[in-house]
Amino acid sequence: MAIALQQTSTRPKTGVLPWRRILTRLASGVLVLWAAVTIAFFTLQAIPGDIADILAGEQTYPGLREAISAEWGLDESVFEQYLAFLGRLVSGDLGTSYVQRQPVADVLAAQVWSTVELAVVAGVVGALLAVVLAVVSIGRSRIVRSAMSTLELVFTSVPTFWVGILLLMVFSFQWRLFPVAGANGWQSLVLPVVTLALPTAGFLAQVIRESMERTLTEPFIVTVRARGVAESLVLVRHALGHALLPVMTLVGGVIGALLGGAVITETVFGRPGIGTITLGAVTGKDIPVVMAVVLFAALIYVVVSTVLDILYTIVDPRLRAQR
Repeated sequence: MAIALQQTSTRPKTGVLPWRRILTRLASGVLVLWAAVTIAFFTLQAIPGDIADILAGEQTYPGLREAISAEWGLDESVFEQYLAFLGRLVSGDLGTSYVQRQPVADVLAAQVWSTVELAVVAGVVGALLAVVLAVVSIGRSRIVRSAMSTLELVFTSVPTFWVGILLLMVFSFQWRLFPVAGANGWQSLVLPVVTLALPTAGFLAQVIRESMERTLTEPFIVTVRARGVAESLVLVRHALGHALLPVMTLVGGVIGALLGGAVITETVFGRPGIGTITLGAVTGKDIPVVMAVVLFAALIYVVVSTVLDILYTIVDPRLRAQR
């Protein structure tokens, strides 16, 4: 009787979320944000060239450099500038652009939608293409599987800028089907989306196919097939649904890759966006803008990873059972 009561009292409550795990994940997200902006800040400080000289440009009259340093707080030590930056960041102030002389929040707000649109559409297209490649190759002949694996490897390995240039040469310069540059209408979005979606599709397809192959060996799949369910439904409804669960853990990395690839893609296709802003800010050593971009990318990664981790905890009862 005592043993039975002890076993009952120590049984994990599978319906209760592990709040300690969630709070730890949130705290680690804040730590990641702090580390990202700190590393970026001191890395930019190490880049050759004085910010006051960059802001002064070709003007060299006496006292200009000192006036610029006093205006922007550049006459303080690097550590004092860092503390001032963190103070403004905590209060929600991203600062003012050194080069454009306007609030950084306004600079990002004018361009962020273009990058978000490109990344989201490319992510959706890449995920759908990955599912198609994985499902088509399951249960096929060795030749078909090898061809699909080779195609996925090419998608993953070929540099993004090379794919973009090749698409421009064929579909814009030669066939004139899509515009060369700009962000006007859906036509200008097609080639950048394809350029950014192919590496995502190649990577995810390999993971999804491997996960589906493991799922197809599970006992419940044997039970489903014994009921006479069509093989296509077994693959799409049962195997694919369970195989996508491990893919959730990779979404954070995929989003990071999409944001990183957007910088190159926007440069190749002459699209406005965060990539164009980042390139100009790094070249001009516009620290407030670079810091805001780094914080934006890190924030998206942390938010998505945290949400997925919480959802994974809700979906997987084994994680809810952990104390």
